[in-house]
Amino acid sequence: MTTRPPAPYDPYAPHTTPGVAASATDLTKVYGSGDNRVVALDRVTLGFREGEFTAIMGPSGCGKSTLMHCAAGLDSPTSGSVRVGTTELSTLDDRQLTQLRRDRIGFVFQAFNLLPTLTALENITLPLSIAGRRPDRQWLDRVVSMVGLSQRLDHRPAQLSGGQQQRVAVARALVSRPAIVFGDEPTGNLDSHASAAVLGFLRDSVRELGQTVVMVTHDPVAAGYADRVVFLSDGRLVDEMAHPTPDRVLDLMLRLSGGTDTSGGPEGVGTRSRAS
Repeated sequence: MTTRPPAPYDPYAPHTTPGVAASATDLTKVYGSGDNRVVALDRVTLGFREGEFTAIMGPSGCGKSTLMHCAAGLDSPTSGSVRVGTTELSTLDDRQLTQLRRDRIGFVFQAFNLLPTLTALENITLPLSIAGRRPDRQWLDRVVSMVGLSQRLDHRPAQLSGGQQQRVAVARALVSRPAIVFGDEPTGNLDSHASAAVLGFLRDSVRELGQTVVMVTHDPVAAGYADRVVFLSDGRLVDEMAHPTPDRVLDLMLRLSGGTDTSGGPEGVGTRSRAS
C-alpha cells in the first residue's frame, strides 16, 4: 500500500471541520528523562468548538500552558495529534507551521508584545504587513471600534495605558480573522477594571464576530466570561464546566488543589467581583 505525502498547506483552502476550530487527541508532552522526567500532559483529548470561548484552568504546574502552546503550534507534543481545522500540525514543516500560525491563529499574551516604535494601528496590522497583505478596511474598522481604540490609533505604546496596550494586542489577534485566538493569562498584568474591559472585548469577539477563543487563566473571575471551562490536574483533563460563574469555578479549583480557604484560593486567587 502506497502512502500519499501530505498535501501542501494552502492558507486559502477551506480549513475547518464543521463545529471544531482546533482539537487535540491523546496529547502527551514529556520533558527530560530518567529521574528528571516530567509528564506535563498525559493523553489529553479535547476539542475547541467554533464560536465558543473556552477557559483552561487548573492548579499551578498542571499543564495548562503546555496544552495551549501545543494546541497553538508553539511547542511540539511528544505524542498525539493536534489539528487546526482539518490540518494536522505534525504534517507541516517549519515554514508551513509559521504560515499557519500567522494566518489562522491569533495570540494574546500576558506581556503585550507591542513594538514601541510603531503606532497602535501599525502594531495592529503588523501580521498582515509581514504577510504582504492589505487589511480588510471594513473588518479593521469593526475590530478597532469594538475594542474602543478609534481615538488612539496614532499613539505609540508608551502613550497608552496597560489596558489600552492589551486592547491593541487583542485587535492585532483578530485583524487577520483567525480560525482561533489563544490567550495566555491575557489579563495577568492588568488591574481589575482594565481586565474586565479586555475580557469583555474577547467575549464580544465571540458573540459579535463569531470568533473562537481559548484562554489559559488562573483567575475564576476571568473564567466567568467563558462559555465553558476545562480543568487540568497533573497533566490530565479532569473536569469541565458549562456556563461558569466565578464562585463555581473557585470551588472546583479549591477541590482540585486540596485547598479550603475561600479568601485567597489557589495560586493567590481571590473572589473579587467582576468590574463593570
